[in-house]
Amino acid sequence: MLNQVSLMGRLTADPELRHTPNDVAVTTFTIAVNRSYVKQGAERQADFIDIVAWRNTAEFICRYFKKGQMMAVTGSLQTRNYTDKDGKNRKAVEVLADNVYFTESKGSSSSSSPSPSEGGQAYEEEKATYSSGSAEDFTVIEDDEDLPF
Repeated sequence: MLNQVSLMGRLTADPELRHTPNDVAVTTFTIAVNRSYVKQGAERQADFIDIVAWRNTAEFICRYFKKGQMMAVTGSLQTRNYTDKDGKNRKAVEVLADNVYFTESKGSSSSSSPSPSEGGQAYEEEKATYSSGSAEDFTVIEDDEDLPF
């Protein structure tokens, strides 16, 4: 069986990080995904897709994505049943996000870049640690038997 979803759309609101009673990070958010066709004489329609992300993926989304920003999401479709406040049985359909990706350059987003007080400084510091490596950081392995794979 196959259950795989790939979407690209814009965040409809800033994602908010929550934690379960067991301190597991989770976020739920919605992206607006334009339909690929337009009826003649009508405006382009969009679908609003609910997405849930857990643990590190949730933390990553809440740290680096803001309302209006384009993102790509891969994951799987899941359904769950619940009872609403009126006692009626309902079904929710949502995407369980496995991976999320930036789809715009930092400066082209429709939302503004985060200020240092919003975590922008932490992002710049984290980004610097990944790009500050040099050739001296690597070790040449002469014998293939020393490789871990």
